Order: sequence, then structure tokens, then C-alpha cells
Amino acid sequence: MGRAGPRAIPMAEAKGDTGPRPDACHTHAIRMPDADLTLMSWFSPAYPVGAFAYSQGLETATAEGHVNDLETTRAWIADALTTGAAQADAVLLARAHDAADAVALQALSDLALALSPSPARAAETRDQGRAFAATTAAVHGTEATPRPYPVAIGAAARALGLARDATVLRFLYSVAANLTSAAQRLVPLGQAQAQVMLADLHCLVRRAAARVEATPIEDLGVASLAADLDALRHERLATRLFRS
Repeated sequence: MGRAGPRAIPMAEAKGDTGPRPDACHTHAIRMPDADLTLMSWFSPAYPVGAFAYSQGLETATAEGHVNDLETTRAWIADALTTGAAQADAVLLARAHDAADAVALQALSDLALALSPSPARAAETRDQGRAFAATTAAVHGTEATPRPYPVAIGAAARALGLARDATVLRFLYSVAANLTSAAQRLVPLGQAQAQVMLADLHCLVRRAAARVEATPIEDLGVASLAADLDALRHERLATRLFRS
């Protein structure tokens, strides 16, 4: 029999590098959070919280005609980010990140539900929070206690050592992106037109996130009565694409 040829030596072995290769992703490595990629994952459409199923009252606003084009859509989403539900949720998220124990988290959970202007919005934050907590516990080993969505995010981010300001910023952007996606189906807006609008909201998202950092829980409040009324009237729509 002929002699075997020389064995090819991997480059890493030739250099004396015995560490894990880029393709050697073991379970323990996957579970350790990379801050940027973890937040990108949490707020991507692939994370199974069902965000695509909710419009937070935008469906009612379009059905009743007071959101019907690019400008009225931009204004509606801007109000949500600065004085409405998205801003309130971001404050709850930030203060949950600060919370040191389960008692504080329960108080924030109770407040989150009390601030929900309709049964559908209360169900939205409960269902998304439950799904988020369960999925994040499976991926990272965090606590699986079901809490309203922003509280669940804040508690998980604190547990994993993710920065509060980065988490708040990405959360607010995800709300703007989800509402933009809903508007594409409801108003309707073209794909390019919707993305131009979302890009125009970048500065507003950053300002809203900065405001959250300076808002104690005692100053939390909303001033978006029209959107809250839209959320209340949503259950009376004859035809609905969304759950809120």
C-alpha cells in the first residue's frame, strides 16, 4: 500500500492557537450575551413576542380617517414616541432596569397595567411580556416571571448587564418601526415612502430616549388622549387586522 500523504495542518494549529474557531459555537458561548447583538435580536421581527399583531390604536385612527397620509401618520407616531404609550413604556423599562428587587418590579408591573387605556392594550403588554420573558429565559437563563412587556425587558436587560440607555433607544426605535410597518398596511404607505418617514423619525427617537433618562417614575404620564381613545374604540371596528 502506498504511504499516506502529509497531513494538512490548520492555520490556527500551526500558529499554536488552540482556542475556539469562529465556526465552533457551543451552547455556553451562544448563551453569553453580546450586548449589541442581543438587543438587535430582542427587537427584531424574529423575536417571538408577536409585535406585528398590534397597532396600538393606529388601526382605529386610519379607519376613522384622521390618519390618512404620510404627514398624519408621521404625526401620530411622533406623538406616541414623545407624549404617548411608547414614551410611557420606555420610562417603565428604564425604571425596571433600575429596580433592585421583585417588590419594585411588581409595583412597576401594576403601574404598567393601570396605564393601559383599554383591555386590548392591557392584553398586549401582558401577552408580549409573557412571551418575551419565556423566550429570554430559554435563551439566556434569565427569570421567566411574566411581567408587562417594558418591565420584562428592563428586568432582563439589568440581569444581563445590558446598558439602560442602549436598551431604551432600541426599544423606542422598535416601536416606531413596528408602527411604520402597520401604517404600510393601513394608510397605506409605499415601502420607500415608509422608510423615508422612519428615517425622518431617527432624531425624534433619540430625543425621546434622552428624555426617558431624566424622567423619574413620579413624573410618568401620557398626554395623547386621541390615541388612547383610538385604542378604546378599536374593539368596536367591524373589520380588524390588528389586536389593538
